[in-house]
Amino acid sequence: MKIAIAGASGRAGSEITKELSRRGHAVTAIARNPEKIAALPNVTPTKGDVLDQAGLAELWSGHEVAVSSVHFLASDPVKLIGAAKDSKMGRYLVVGGAGSLEVAPGVKLVTTPGFPDQYKAEAEAGSAFLELLRQEKELNWTFLSPSALFTEGERTAKFRLGSDQLLADANGKSWITFADYAIALADEIERPAHLRQRFTVGY
Repeated sequence: MKIAIAGASGRAGSEITKELSRRGHAVTAIARNPEKIAALPNVTPTKGDVLDQAGLAELWSGHEVAVSSVHFLASDPVKLIGAAKDSKMGRYLVVGGAGSLEVAPGVKLVTTPGFPDQYKAEAEAGSAFLELLRQEKELNWTFLSPSALFTEGERTAKFRLGSDQLLADANGKSWITFADYAIALADEIERPAHLRQRFTVGY
């Protein structure tokens, strides 16, 4: 497939790019500094700005799928959603956050007392992005939330999927590596199972 990724030089974006390259997809890897994108088979590093709606729509045009893997506070969801619609591509996937996941019915992780202050604004922006997507009538979107800890680590291909509830392992730890998250996202691109939905991945 022809897939475009905005934020391809970031920690999640670079793993997603690597995973899609491994699977033989043709990837347009977009970043402000494309020289930071690793040389990989089928990957075309491309300069782009996520705050430039028209420019991004042009870069995404002609692709079957677009992925945005950008910090919520460093981007504008209205412009990203607008670019996705303007580009006329088939699907739009968003690397989401964990803050909007529920830890109890109606209780989001970001509202719990132990949630780190330094991540709160980013998490709230991610939650607002998800709400905008849920109001979208035209766009074929998917929002994939990682677990609470989104971290470097090995590619195990052993994880669980969930919907709107935070996943945790037997010890109560909620985590996923960038590499395994990338597998879950690539699987969703190849075998769509969460159209116009949020889902989550964790151990």
